[in-house]
Amino acid sequence: MKKKLTAAVIGLSMVASMGAGAYAASNLTPIKAFLNWGLSFKVNGKPFQLRDGNGGTLSPITYNNTTYLPIRSVSDALGIAVHVDNKGLIQLGETVDGISIATGFEGDNRTKDPSKTVYDGKDYKDVFLDNNSGDRSASFMLYPKKKYQKLYIQVAAIGKDIKAFNVQDSDTDIELKTKPIAMGDGLVTIEVDIGGSDALYVWAETSDGGSVFIPMTTSYFK
Repeated sequence: MKKKLTAAVIGLSMVASMGAGAYAASNLTPIKAFLNWGLSFKVNGKPFQLRDGNGGTLSPITYNNTTYLPIRSVSDALGIAVHVDNKGLIQLGETVDGISIATGFEGDNRTKDPSKTVYDGKDYKDVFLDNNSGDRSASFMLYPKKKYQKLYIQVAAIGKDIKAFNVQDSDTDIELKTKPIAMGDGLVTIEVDIGGSDALYVWAETSDGGSVFIPMTTSYFK
């Protein structure tokens, strides 16, 4: 059965499911549209179900012979980040301004101690520094929440080379980036495609006597 919708419901389907609550009633124009349950979707040959941020099933909306899809579902299907600010601006892909990884950081070994935040003569103020003993995996979590397309993270190996630096999608266990980092490389900027990722597991394999240095202030999402 075709069900008439108000513009408020359309707003919920297309925008509010992404967490945006900035649309005022004065910006909405009432229309008559229909939920179109007769359409199905495939992405790269595989069936795909439109869903909201809570996993509920969504339907496309048909209005004036044009079909509209929920933007969050489209971004999930194509692996493209989507971000909505409090003014109703929707950005797909990389944002113009970088957002520090400090915003979504969870883990130990974060410090603002001036005796530990300096690398190569520069004080980065806020860093992740794993200088523990023994062969180990230095790790932490980041939560881009599907808002960003890229991660630009800076890493330096101190004392010993980093055998492997890894960024992994925590939900799918897909390895997005891995590379060794030598002491002689200095502060390396690593670019990682994180479109569609909700949570990231970041870890580095290092040896006894080695430290992993990551400045929060110059590592960011876009």
